Amino acid sequence: MKGIWIVDDDQSIRWVLERAVQREGLAVRCFDNAQDCLSALEAEAPQVLVSDIRMPGTNGLELLERVRSQRPALPVIITTAYSDLDSAVSAFRGGAFEYLPKPFDLTHAMELIRRAVQESNREEVESQQDAVATDMLGQAPAMQEVFRAIGRLSASSVTVLITGESGTGKELVARALHRHSHRAKGPFLALNTAAIPKDLLESELFGHERGSFTGAQQQRRGRFEQAEGGTLFLDEIGDMPAELQTRLLRVLADGQFYRVGGQHALQSNVRVIAATHQDLEQRVHQGQFREDLFHRLNVIRLRLPALRERTEDIPLLARYFLQRSARDLGVEIKRLSEEALSALCAFHWPGNVRQLENSCHWISVMAPAQVVELKDLPAEFKQAAARAQAPSLGAAHALTRADAEPGQDASALQTMLYELDRSPENACTEGAPAGQSQVHKNRSTEVFPQASSWEQELIQEVHRLLSDQNRVAEHSELMDQLTRRFESVVIRAALRYTRGRRIDAASRLGIGRNTITRKIHELKLEDDHW
Repeated sequence: MKGIWIVDDDQSIRWVLERAVQREGLAVRCFDNAQDCLSALEAEAPQVLVSDIRMPGTNGLELLERVRSQRPALPVIITTAYSDLDSAVSAFRGGAFEYLPKPFDLTHAMELIRRAVQESNREEVESQQDAVATDMLGQAPAMQEVFRAIGRLSASSVTVLITGESGTGKELVARALHRHSHRAKGPFLALNTAAIPKDLLESELFGHERGSFTGAQQQRRGRFEQAEGGTLFLDEIGDMPAELQTRLLRVLADGQFYRVGGQHALQSNVRVIAATHQDLEQRVHQGQFREDLFHRLNVIRLRLPALRERTEDIPLLARYFLQRSARDLGVEIKRLSEEALSALCAFHWPGNVRQLENSCHWISVMAPAQVVELKDLPAEFKQAAARAQAPSLGAAHALTRADAEPGQDASALQTMLYELDRSPENACTEGAPAGQSQVHKNRSTEVFPQASSWEQELIQEVHRLLSDQNRVAEHSELMDQLTRRFESVVIRAALRYTRGRRIDAASRLGIGRNTITRKIHELKLEDDHW
């Protein structure tokens, strides 16, 4: 029975959680002791298990340990009283998905359960995809196009040119093309033409005869001979020297080549797959790459998207790389918190999938806890997260306009924003000397001539606060106060727009669900009605 299992000896807790889960449209099963749950786990497993710590007989920590050994991928949420937080944190680090302190907020509890369900679904999708190809993952439309192309090319030996930035997985695609072709039983050889010195590359590709050059003490078969009946992958083809381009062109044209120093033509039965991160058309135009060779290679072209073009695949890829790193290193699998995962998704990824794989390896080695928080990530990811979540005045303006009811002038909402700044809790901002407002207005117009009307009013407000002599001693807190007021307005506007749906509001604002929940609590917005 898939669904949510709840284990708690408190009947009222079971009743409340059961009703909440049912309202979400999820199946639910309740147990009043851990032993009954363990017996049920022998036959089936839920998507998520929610368990109390302190129960008669087998307690929640023992249940967690048994579940981890039997069902390591099952997300377990531990509920505990505040006095049990130390043991809960230990359980959390030992394998629990999350802990939920009692008394808990039901909305927060359901958010954790929904997140755990998503984790369970990702695990299931990954397991299904592992059965197909553990080295190529992707649900983004651009990657699905690549997978479809691999399928269409499976029955062909046509030459393929793979393009894309460094680190996007061009060799993985080449291996997949080979594995799914009728040449799969033949060899697959890869050669990075940019990594081999120019003087050795010809011999590496075509082989050489004994005595053909100094040091050639015996005959050597090149990659074309070694890959006979299979596939030869030529990476960074754009860096191939001009004289070798001519020799490669002949092999592609008639299937014949000579070893270095050889007198007899050899016939080649090899499928060539080439790859480059460079713009070959531009190199042809610059005279650095033969146009006829380009057309020979460019029979079928596959473009691999950069990782920033398929951010929806980052959670899946990160999970896979963390699992693989843990297996290779013999350590517990690290799991990314929602904020850490959001930071990875906000990053630009100049090194693409290779950089993500290396980052996951770093996390497996360096992160101090099993659940990796934003603060545990390298500095570049924290900086990217800060940029992504930094409030934007332009975004706030767009929100106030989007929040307007049909027919409502945006200026009315700008006035509301201004009036909020002048509300009783902010009464300390009053008292600017007479005539000073006009001075601020003129000065702000001079300094910020491109600012919109609402930005001009904000500038005037900041000038008034900065010039208030009564606030000199509090200047260090001014930024924090303004930021809180700004965030309050933006979050209120977003929640009104989504009619109180926090997850939707968080998604539209580009922040995590945990972040918006924390902000609502910090800004005391829980009692607002949307």
